[in-house]
Amino acid sequence: MTAWSCHSLTKGGLLNQHWCPQYLNSGPDALLEPMTVDEFTESLSKRKIAVKALLLDQSFIAGIGNWIADEVLYQARIHPLQIAASLSKESCLTLHQCIKEVIEKAVEVGADSSQFPTNWIFHSRENKPGRAFVDGKKIDFITAGGRTSAYVPELQKLSGSQGAKEAGKRRRQTSKRKSSKNDDDSEEPTNEEEENLGSAKLNKGPAPRDRGKKRSTKRKSTESEDEDAAADDGNDNGNNDDTDQVLKRTGKMTINNKHAKEEKTSMKKVQTTQNNRNKKKKAK
Repeated sequence: MTAWSCHSLTKGGLLNQHWCPQYLNSGPDALLEPMTVDEFTESLSKRKIAVKALLLDQSFIAGIGNWIADEVLYQARIHPLQIAASLSKESCLTLHQCIKEVIEKAVEVGADSSQFPTNWIFHSRENKPGRAFVDGKKIDFITAGGRTSAYVPELQKLSGSQGAKEAGKRRRQTSKRKSSKNDDDSEEPTNEEEENLGSAKLNKGPAPRDRGKKRSTKRKSTESEDEDAAADDGNDNGNNDDTDQVLKRTGKMTINNKHAKEEKTSMKKVQTTQNNRNKKKKAK
């Protein structure tokens, strides 16, 4: 087993092999000394982890990086999160064959990605979510084995108990969306309900005019009461002004009469004094 060999990756993919002492405890080399189909199948059956994470584990197989793992899983039509031990023998055989073909092709073209087959997911895995397609099918991105993983949901589906759980989850989500949509629809009146409401309004006809008259009468009576009250206030103010004027005049007359009396009294005194003086003169 060439435990010391590993594959260095460039921008395009596999470039060459060189000696890597740090991989002394690595697994069998995927290119130079691959497992047999039986060894591969038996090894997978003992691993209860996601197959993508297992392929990235260099102690399991040396030389498979992130993009190669995505490519071989896409070509084998296996979901990245599928538990390795749950894979059927047929899926194990297909995966083993795809690992061999993808790595050999990458080495054959000298890791020149422009020469990779056009049906490889590699060409679209760098595109943004929603804009990534391969053969007209949408590519989704998830995290598997701690790495961003590109896969095609339409072709790479979970199987077995994982598939059943995923289907149940989707059904629950769908029913939840439908129930929320029905709740929203029930809050809005249907066309039939709107027609019934419209016909009911037509049957009722226009609002009775008496109510309007009562309201207007009530307003008029209220306005007249306010006017009367204002008039009464005005009259009271006018009466008060007249009374003040009468009192002022009466007071002036009283003062004038008093002054007249005083003048008369003083005149009488003056006359009396003059008469007394005349009498005294005559007596002399």
